Amino acid sequence: MGMRSKLIRTLAIVAVSAFVLLSVDVPYACAQGEGSKAAATKAPADKAKKTAMPKVTFVEIGSVNCIPCRAMQPIMKAVEEEFGGQVEVVFHDVWTPKGKTDAAKYNIRVIPTQVFLDKDGKEYFRHEGYYPKADVVRVLKMQGVK
Repeated sequence: MGMRSKLIRTLAIVAVSAFVLLSVDVPYACAQGEGSKAAATKAPADKAKKTAMPKVTFVEIGSVNCIPCRAMQPIMKAVEEEFGGQVEVVFHDVWTPKGKTDAAKYNIRVIPTQVFLDKDGKEYFRHEGYYPKADVVRVLKMQGVK
């Protein structure tokens, strides 16, 4: 392959990657990567759900600048909405100072990584890479989430 066709191929890959990156909506991602929940105007019923002890803490460690990590954002939001007080969803952006500390705490090798903690805070499952919602739900159900 000639130099020109390699350049064209590389530019095409960059263009497609940029398009995908810019077209993925990240409504759940925290700008500072500190795991805070997005909606400031939650209903009082949601507060009651939050006071109950969750059965599982679903920790997503990634970055808002990583395409597979961004693909996990809608899954995290759906899990939080569907399972409410049974599952606490936490996001740590490893490309922030606090996120780097969190990545070290969980011994992260690649992003995204999903870490599932039981009600006592002990890790019972871990996955590296993109993880489809059906698989996330299966892991949540291991701890009695309904």
